[in-house]
Amino acid sequence: MRTDSIAGRARPRAAFVMRDGLVDRLFAPSQLAALDGLLEVEGSGSFASLAQVPPETEVLISGWGCPAITPAALERLPALRAIFHAAGTVKEHIDPSAWQRGILVTTAAAANALPVAEYTLASILLAGKGVPSIIEAYRDRPELDLEQEFPQIGNHRRRVGILGASKIGRRVIELLQPFDVEVLVSDPYLEADDPLHDQATAVGLEQLFAESEVLSVHAPLLPETVGLVSRELISTMPDGAVLINTSRAPIVDQDALVEAATTGRISAILDVTSPEPLPLDHALRSTPGIVLTPHVAGALGNELHRLGAQVVDEVRRYVAGEPAVHPVGLADLAAMA
Repeated sequence: MRTDSIAGRARPRAAFVMRDGLVDRLFAPSQLAALDGLLEVEGSGSFASLAQVPPETEVLISGWGCPAITPAALERLPALRAIFHAAGTVKEHIDPSAWQRGILVTTAAAANALPVAEYTLASILLAGKGVPSIIEAYRDRPELDLEQEFPQIGNHRRRVGILGASKIGRRVIELLQPFDVEVLVSDPYLEADDPLHDQATAVGLEQLFAESEVLSVHAPLLPETVGLVSRELISTMPDGAVLINTSRAPIVDQDALVEAATTGRISAILDVTSPEPLPLDHALRSTPGIVLTPHVAGALGNELHRLGAQVVDEVRRYVAGEPAVHPVGLADLAAMA
């Protein structure tokens, strides 16, 4: 990782590589001005192909829609020393050879985690009040007998389960601390001395599903997590439980979820589905008690400037020869979504 100061020499040459039109959405004018003071940015926008990026480029600022940074692309960029990703995961578009070449890689995953955690917190509190089921019941009836039909609603001492001690999972647990809820967490990689134990009770996977009245999925999508939320685990959830998924759709057995929700035994709030976009005739759209949103939990609108701000900070540290705050190591890829 770079630690030597580069102050006193020409600004590093840099290029944006991301979806067309995204630069101005990710970076406020003041942030672009800050980058212009730190870097010599090539072109007036983003490059659609790495083949168009000048070989003298030292810094890439990537984002959603970035072309794959392959070994061949890296060969064409011999001066490349840093990649600052203005989004979450870099697993799918940066080849491991970048790390083997000593290139610094950072990500704005921490900045993107906050809006997802905020969405999840709001969903947990709404779920505790029975909102998914109440919406369905209230749709065709002028009045509900809440005491009779929903006697268990409320968030007082509600048991909230967090599946996965990821960046987002941890942020959700942090946001839950002021509330009068009992927080459970399950993650096979959670160490005994992890400070997270001060904020949540660690339990096994089966116990998490059997005891959580609201359960939120924050595990990464890996080969071993596909179908992790299985039919068997869904069947053990308490009556009236709510499943929230803002992670990745393939982690959850959607068919089993539809069957369980159809009976009215559980409900769900889903921000991710398979496929996306979801066809109008898909069973998830017509299943009572399932609330759908179209992948809105992550950074959108003015929240994107948080990601831009984090990139500006990382670039500033790079130019000053200081270590990155959010570096991604080669070993991190295995557990990355």
